[in-house]
Amino acid sequence: MASAHVESDRSDSDRPAPRRPYAARGLGDRIFRYQLTASGVVVLAIMAGVGLFLLLRAGQALKATGFSFLTTAEWQPDVHRFGIAAVLTGTLLIAAVAVTLSVPLAVGTALFISDVAPRKLRRTLVTMVDLMAAVPSVVYGLWGLFFLQQHVIGLSRWLSTWFGWIPLFTVDGAQPGEPLASDSVYTASTFVAGIVVALMVAPIQCSVMREVFAQAPAGEREGAYALGATRWGMIRSVVLPYGKAGIIGGTMLGLGRALGETIAVYLIISPVFTIQPHILQTGSNSVSSLIALHYGDASTFGMSALMAAGLALFLLTLAVNFTASSVVARSRSGAQSEA
Repeated sequence: MASAHVESDRSDSDRPAPRRPYAARGLGDRIFRYQLTASGVVVLAIMAGVGLFLLLRAGQALKATGFSFLTTAEWQPDVHRFGIAAVLTGTLLIAAVAVTLSVPLAVGTALFISDVAPRKLRRTLVTMVDLMAAVPSVVYGLWGLFFLQQHVIGLSRWLSTWFGWIPLFTVDGAQPGEPLASDSVYTASTFVAGIVVALMVAPIQCSVMREVFAQAPAGEREGAYALGATRWGMIRSVVLPYGKAGIIGGTMLGLGRALGETIAVYLIISPVFTIQPHILQTGSNSVSSLIALHYGDASTFGMSALMAAGLALFLLTLAVNFTASSVVARSRSGAQSEA
């Protein structure tokens, strides 16, 4: 009995392992693979080249200022007193306002398109959202400058009147007793620029969130309905938990776009080179607007300083976009594994 068992074990070990099916790659497949690899290498090379170019051009300014480049609020490169503390603060505040306003709009629109809207209306809404993402930045900027700004003054005044005890909503020089005389202190503010940028980044966020929401397992949706859940109950218990990574990724992609927005912000804000923490008050700035404002009349050293500001913005947006892409890719891979 034992000998028979040993012989069977030997026969199993001597048996060749089953061969996996293998299809030989043809010439077309190899060429296609090489093209894809080359495309990826070219993209990485371009990004590295841009970063290296900015670093080399910014070297003179960075050597002159060192770490104080990040902490100085002035911008007088000709006398070697310059830094991006003020404009970086303005950039972050504008982006924060934009993301705060755009995320609820993007989430609501994405949920309506993926789970509520009828099929025919869904196609129309998808087309409209995609078209909003294709509108040039200058159009948004002109709309914000000539239309939105005058209609937001009332909201800004109301926020500063009732929430002025919060430093973020404080407005220096506001006169509640004479509202007409104090309208100018609410124009060209971080708040107005943030609203315009929010409308620009919301379509990007909505597209990412919509794709992730649509991948929620149909079985779990039907199971929620079978247990008596309403549509909102199904969305809250199935779609939103499943699309959490998509919400985070879409939010950060929008943040990356908001950080680098130039022309729309440049048209709206009134540039100041002091740290301005009051979002409702006139006067703000951003790194990209700083570059657009001084690029034409900059000296050789001033151009190096602008390149240093561009390098800081490049690294910031690169980090944000890389993080967002990683989150979205992780959510998609998780969806494929569960399917």
